Amino acid sequence: MYLYVISGLVRRNKLLNSISHGKKSKGPPLIILHGLFGSANNWSSIARAMSDQRHVICIDLRNHGNSPWHSTHSYDDLATDVAMTLDEPADIIGHSMGGKAAMVLALRYPQLVNKLIIADISPIRYNQSQISIINALLAINLHIAESRTEVMSQMLTIEPDLRAFLAQSINIKEKVWRINLKTLKKDMNKIVGFPNFKAEFTGKTLFITGEKSNYTHESHKPNIRRLFPNSSFISIQNAGHWLHVEKPLEFKDITKTFLNEK
Repeated sequence: MYLYVISGLVRRNKLLNSISHGKKSKGPPLIILHGLFGSANNWSSIARAMSDQRHVICIDLRNHGNSPWHSTHSYDDLATDVAMTLDEPADIIGHSMGGKAAMVLALRYPQLVNKLIIADISPIRYNQSQISIINALLAINLHIAESRTEVMSQMLTIEPDLRAFLAQSINIKEKVWRINLKTLKKDMNKIVGFPNFKAEFTGKTLFITGEKSNYTHESHKPNIRRLFPNSSFISIQNAGHWLHVEKPLEFKDITKTFLNEK
């Protein structure tokens, strides 16, 4: 495998699993980073819609999907994984946990990020933890389930709207999770937090928020502008945290407009 170095970073291809949409174009590739408990597959419809203009690559972040499992899960880990996978500077979209990873990527390795789009997350520490969901998933007996529907029937303590999403991360044939629940539980404090930075990313950055989401707030903007001075903001009406699922056409149009701006 060919290794090469950019700004002291040893990089190698194929570190993370990814799903490619469209063909290489004159513009930079578009990289999409999913949220906690998600995978590259969650973004397939958006990726296909964006691939008429550019090469779109959805990545499985570490401890998710078909990417390798590790014993740690910090945002420096996630950002470095992605940096080591990129062959060239790219436009980046990140949602939730993937949005934090995208921000750290831009702040740590700005030479690899062209434009940055952050979907419904801020560079702050959140109070809400996902430990209760992880404990519920760890308690599920996958060996007695023959389908994802049967697994979902064991998710009694999990919000109904989340059950189908979480069930996508099960390998029914092998009776295993495609998410590293034990490491995510151990490092949950890192996942809900955000590293301290003195650096800034001066590239064009768009923060897209859901009008009904409680993940973003006006009070977050001073810190956002400190780290991302060339940032702009737009809210999608009647959308919550899963804005790209709830309002896919609006999300796609906003994203395309921003990426096509000179």
